[in-house]
Amino acid sequence: MELTAGNVWIMFSAALVLLMTPALGLFYGGMTRAKASLNMIMMSFVSAGIVGVVWVLWGYSMTTGKGFLGIFGDPFANFGLARLMGSPDLLKAGFSATFAIITVALISGAIADRAKFTAWALFVPVWITVVYCPLAFMVWGGGLMSVGGAVSSVFGQVIDFAGGTVVEISSGTAALVLVLIVGNRHGFGKDPAHRPHNIPFIMLGAGILWFGWFGFNAGAATTVEQAGLIWVNTLAAPAAAMLSWLVVEKIRHGHPTSLGAASGVVAGLVAITPSCANVSPLAAVGLGLVAGAACCVFVDLKYKFGFDDSLDVVGVHLGGGLIGTLALGFIALPVDGQGGGLFYGGGLHQLIAQTVAVLITVTLSGLATAVIGLAIHKTIGFRVSHEAEVAGVDRSEHAETAYEFDGLAHSRFNPFGHHVQAHAVQAHAAGDAAAPHGQQERVKEDSLA
Repeated sequence: MELTAGNVWIMFSAALVLLMTPALGLFYGGMTRAKASLNMIMMSFVSAGIVGVVWVLWGYSMTTGKGFLGIFGDPFANFGLARLMGSPDLLKAGFSATFAIITVALISGAIADRAKFTAWALFVPVWITVVYCPLAFMVWGGGLMSVGGAVSSVFGQVIDFAGGTVVEISSGTAALVLVLIVGNRHGFGKDPAHRPHNIPFIMLGAGILWFGWFGFNAGAATTVEQAGLIWVNTLAAPAAAMLSWLVVEKIRHGHPTSLGAASGVVAGLVAITPSCANVSPLAAVGLGLVAGAACCVFVDLKYKFGFDDSLDVVGVHLGGGLIGTLALGFIALPVDGQGGGLFYGGGLHQLIAQTVAVLITVTLSGLATAVIGLAIHKTIGFRVSHEAEVAGVDRSEHAETAYEFDGLAHSRFNPFGHHVQAHAVQAHAAGDAAAPHGQQERVKEDSLA
């Protein structure tokens, strides 16, 4: 088969989307404490490794082909992707894998600072199989919410071009459930040490996420005109969301912050994801303004309700996903003069269809995540010990630290990663008295990071 411009665009878009996962690692890594940043980055990286293998073996097969009750495809129909060799569908399989990778990686930010790495590595393949693959099949693969599916036939065609339900709402719901299972960090809401440790990491991660999101949203475009609309909307919505987040932040807290700017961009990207090909640029600006302001308020609800969503996954991805998906009931463009949202005279049909899709997604992701999370938590345990959390999950889970202070960071471990903290503390204490003031401060910083 000849290599066409369309195929090249899909390959390039897939590379952009794959880049989003390490970018997410930087974004999340900067938002955590210094002693948990590597663990956060690793949770994103290992998601890519695990899902990449799962997708080749059975994941992609579950999202296509003849389905079981419209819920999921046959996991053995294209097991190993051998049957797709020589077919353009193999390219589609690679592109779709990058979506699955970033989706499960998003969940990790909700349980930052306190999750066992082995528990996360077990959660990833099970969640992808039980939650993501069925949703991808239902929305994009010919299932319940696809064109001609049972939901679409009864309530009207569900619109989700790039993953408002499959990616954003599913991951945000899973994040909330997992937080309730794992529990809050020690000192949540009281300990100032839980503040982000590296704002430049956050800004860099957000910037690369925005860059990759053009492939995320526009990779499936079928015409130049559609790609142009998606590209502009993917620029406009996050730009507007950043501005509205900063305004609300200034009003509520007195200062517009860099963290707020980065979070606003992500909120706008989340909101435009389901509707990027189905709303006008002006509507995308309005959607971004609403999403940025609303998500800025949503992220503070964790303090009101007492659940420790460490890196605001619930507030941004569940909140933004709900706004973007339901907004289509109001601002979806008519197709050939027919249908559209309420603002275009399309009636309630689109809003009802979008609402049903949201309910299915929240129910499946919530219940399945509860079963998976509880099973892991009650067996191998999802959470590290109190001592490990205080010392830092980078050290307890990976025997590494993100930052080196005069070679002292690794002095607390032997070559096999076992703790020798008591000896290290004694050595540091003995050295403090004779050390110059500047070096004493660096030792203290290392002990607190």
